[in-house]
Amino acid sequence: MSPDFARAVELLRAGQLVAFPTETVYGLGADAANPEAVARIFAAKGRPVDHPLIVHLYGHDAVDRWAEQVPGFAWELMEAFWPGPLTLILKKQAWVPSTVTGGQDTVGLRVPGHPVALELLRGFAADGGPAGIAAPSANRFGRISPTTADHVREELGDCVPLVLDGGPCTFGIESTIVDCSRGAPVTLRPGHISAAHLEAVTGIQPQLEAAAGTPRVSGSLEAHYAPQTHMRMVAGERLLDFLDAQGQQGVRCGIIGQSQPPLAGMPHLWCLLAADPVAYAHDLYATLREMDHAGVDLIVVEAPPDRPEWVAVSDRLRRAAGGSGSA
Repeated sequence: MSPDFARAVELLRAGQLVAFPTETVYGLGADAANPEAVARIFAAKGRPVDHPLIVHLYGHDAVDRWAEQVPGFAWELMEAFWPGPLTLILKKQAWVPSTVTGGQDTVGLRVPGHPVALELLRGFAADGGPAGIAAPSANRFGRISPTTADHVREELGDCVPLVLDGGPCTFGIESTIVDCSRGAPVTLRPGHISAAHLEAVTGIQPQLEAAAGTPRVSGSLEAHYAPQTHMRMVAGERLLDFLDAQGQQGVRCGIIGQSQPPLAGMPHLWCLLAADPVAYAHDLYATLREMDHAGVDLIVVEAPPDRPEWVAVSDRLRRAAGGSGSA
């Protein structure tokens, strides 16, 4: 084990925080079996304590330590998609700290598909015990999730004793979350693993459930993933008229679009993202951060296509617009 990994494991066992990369976004990790350590996550992020965390495991053979009454279709999903960007909500074992679950009777579990995360988890599990790392995204609550180590340092600074640098994240948006605790799979947060992927494995088409009341999972608030600059989503056919109106009012916009800018001399800053949803998702949060630092008055996002493969991106953009400008 390298010195950085050894120090990371030492910090986790001492109840301290460690930020680490996953294939989705960077996580802010603590020993999930230690309520005092988990409380440090909430303090560092400014996160409400009734928001449950996801517990990261080194393999699906650790699931029974954390969950009970695991249905057959949940095991099928684990076999198909772990390690990978899928979180499963399961009935928790009685011992699991309420600080992790937000006081609920379920726990979110996943095995990340990133070599740095897996090495950290294996090292942390080497001395036995439950060996799970609770880790939401490593950013201030409600803000843009980090997809590089520099994003984590920018967001949290000295709040994190160690940031393991694994380069840019592969997928760039958070995991799909599927509730497996109610007899049939229900998608609580869309992600890279789509409803079609889930149905292909289980033979069951999962419903997408809108959040209501106390959050059952991470990232389910209507305002989340948000830049500090005000942000609007505008349909492509209305985009140029909207920008013209903003320009006449002296508003400088930063545009995140899939269409080429019409004029080289436009007064606005224009960033072109891919027309492919996977590539778009990979670049989304980093681009939002760039726009947030660009000194524009308004971030304008060209609304993505209304097609199933864009559901996860559309979800993140809608929530980002809902929480933007609230700092």
